[in-house]
Amino acid sequence: MNPWQRPVVAAAFGQVLRELRQQRGLTQEGLADVGGFDRTYPSLLERGLRTPTLSVLFRLADCLGVSAPSLVQMTFARLLPKSTSASH
Repeated sequence: MNPWQRPVVAAAFGQVLRELRQQRGLTQEGLADVGGFDRTYPSLLERGLRTPTLSVLFRLADCLGVSAPSLVQMTFARLLPKSTSASH
């Protein structure tokens, strides 16, 4: 499967989101509360069933204490083959 297809990108973003959320000690419901999202939305993102809009990406980054570009970069790194990501 092409690494740039929406389901692949959504799954990679979901993995990054879950790791950052857990590192910050937030539950999915806690993240939803802090970000003003529906309580089910973080779960949908983490499972790759939804992709965030650009404005939501900025809100998520703010809630997690990272920059939006770093969220995108972490997701991009997940999509690269292991041998390629080591050289970046």
